[in-house]
Amino acid sequence: MSFDDFDDGPVWNEHQWESHLNEIEKRSEQLRRFITSDPKGNKPRWITLLQESLDELDAVEAFIEEELLLDEAYFPEDEDDWEDEDDWDDDDFFFQDDTFPFTDGEDDDDDDFDYGEEWKELSEDFTLSDYGSIENLIVYQNARALAVDVLKWAETIPDNLQTRQVHEFVSNVLKITAKLAGGYSFGFEQDVLGGNIAYTKKALYSANEALDYLQNMKREPFIVKAVYSRFHGRLFDIRNDIGIYVQELRERFNLGME
Repeated sequence: MSFDDFDDGPVWNEHQWESHLNEIEKRSEQLRRFITSDPKGNKPRWITLLQESLDELDAVEAFIEEELLLDEAYFPEDEDDWEDEDDWDDDDFFFQDDTFPFTDGEDDDDDDFDYGEEWKELSEDFTLSDYGSIENLIVYQNARALAVDVLKWAETIPDNLQTRQVHEFVSNVLKITAKLAGGYSFGFEQDVLGGNIAYTKKALYSANEALDYLQNMKREPFIVKAVYSRFHGRLFDIRNDIGIYVQELRERFNLGME
């Protein structure tokens, strides 16, 4: 499917977006190996990121950023974005340091407004809008926290027990956060909501894959029963929450098409 169809035709649904995103992933794989200096794909990326990062959370954030940049490389640039960057008006000059030149800098009257804005930003309706922040999306918070804990656990596994199942499990847990972030970055407008849904479905697929790999490792010597139970419970809940999130996005899309 050509991306040119998006500008000329009707609004894409999740299946059209999914087809396009699958093409992007195929093309980005070669670029990924070039950027990561691992042309044969022999070394799991999460190991390298841990070595290069300050801590596990930093490694998770680096993985998310890297995945988004690799996918973004295959999206055509919007010429309007360049035009917006070149635009300049008096308001930009006056407000570039968040102050207005004709006031004394007193902003006490705005305290109540700012307080109200903070509460609004934490609401679900605001989070699921183009003005919200993914940092307030609960399923993303939970997925990222799990990814951090999984990395901490994976670091304790001896090299001789670092099996393919371990690597695939860790990678899929990391992908959950990256795909959630990718979907959220599309926004919630009708014309791109299908892309949000398609990306979020990939987070759901990764959660299912991670569950499968975790269950296959249940009796391995490097994962004790207590750790397995905690990971399984959290991952199971995250998978279900993503499924609910996908349904909510679909309902919003279908409502906009009526």
